[in-house]
Amino acid sequence: MNGEDTVLAAGCVLWRRSPHRHEGLEICLVHRPKYDDWSHPKGKLKRGEDMLAAALREVLEETGHRCVPGARLPTCRYLAHGRPKQVAYWAAEATTGCFAAGEEVDRIVWLPPPAARERLTQPRDRELVDALLQALHTT
Repeated sequence: MNGEDTVLAAGCVLWRRSPHRHEGLEICLVHRPKYDDWSHPKGKLKRGEDMLAAALREVLEETGHRCVPGARLPTCRYLAHGRPKQVAYWAAEATTGCFAAGEEVDRIVWLPPPAARERLTQPRDRELVDALLQALHTT
């Protein structure tokens, strides 16, 4: 497996201050009906696209929310459909926007970190919740 075979993608762990809890935060998860899974918003880079630009584009496309990027989070590497995939992640605070269901993402949820960790399908995505919390407490 060489680097040219690697699928490059980017995404964000999207968060906001909870409108229902004093000083708490919520994490946005997306539901992809094609895979029937819950994950963080992410997607493949377009030709010539910068990683961070791709991450912000994917958040907007999948959640309908604009965001302010923060700390760089760990990059996830795994096999997807027999090909190596590398996904760069950032912490990102949601600012404005409104979700509209689409073919790729049919639902989103905003959950406190423990509930988000529980709802996520992949263990690697759960680790990103911990990385987000660590980044927010050190910045």
